[in-house]
Amino acid sequence: MINDETRRKLEELSLDEMIHALEIQSSQQSCLTLSFEERFQLLVDYTYQEKYTNKVKRLAKVAKFRFPQANVDDIYYTDRHLDRNKVLSVATCQFISTCTNIIIDGFTGSGKSYLSCAIGKAACRQGYRTRYIRMPDLLQMHDEVATTVTGVSKLIKKFESYTLLILDEWLVDDLSRQQEHFLFELIERRYTDKSTIFCTQYRIEDWHARLGGGIHADAIIDRIVNNSIKIYSGDLNMRQIKSVSMNE
Repeated sequence: MINDETRRKLEELSLDEMIHALEIQSSQQSCLTLSFEERFQLLVDYTYQEKYTNKVKRLAKVAKFRFPQANVDDIYYTDRHLDRNKVLSVATCQFISTCTNIIIDGFTGSGKSYLSCAIGKAACRQGYRTRYIRMPDLLQMHDEVATTVTGVSKLIKKFESYTLLILDEWLVDDLSRQQEHFLFELIERRYTDKSTIFCTQYRIEDWHARLGGGIHADAIIDRIVNNSIKIYSGDLNMRQIKSVSMNE
């Protein structure tokens, strides 16, 4: 067993996982026959895995996923016409290292939100700071601070900071001029060094009108579309698929 002073030092170094690993080793007779190097390797492996797991949990909590349990391995493909190879490629998160965007489009119920959360969870597992938010909620946050002196700039700074931002229900509502300008500023500050996932029911050719049809619309679309991977979410209504499976 480790003494109190060693325990204190490990706690001060935020190595509680190592304390637990040492206690496990002390309680297992099989560990006592191992060499120092073997025990030390087990100690480091356990500590690393625990810290990694806790970090992923923290990142996932900060992300506020709509589907916290979403996983790329659980995505439904049968008769869906969802490109499995493209999804698996995106799930490696290479697109984040190249600051590329993703556009997930498809009709309502086709699984866009789940797919985006699954990709977001993969990003968390690779240590990327991620945030999911519905566009109506983001715009409501904007409207609540729009009349304050620094409210909008602080909101932009907050959502600019995430390495991966997931904007669900993109362009589902009509935009005011102030909201158009807010979106332009947010996209402008992110497009050179961050990645964004856009989940939408609208085809890209419909975006210009949804964004007000003016200069801001041109600028926003140019920054998103010319540096993006397009994923069609498929032909099935996943809510119906889930409902049928639950009632079988």
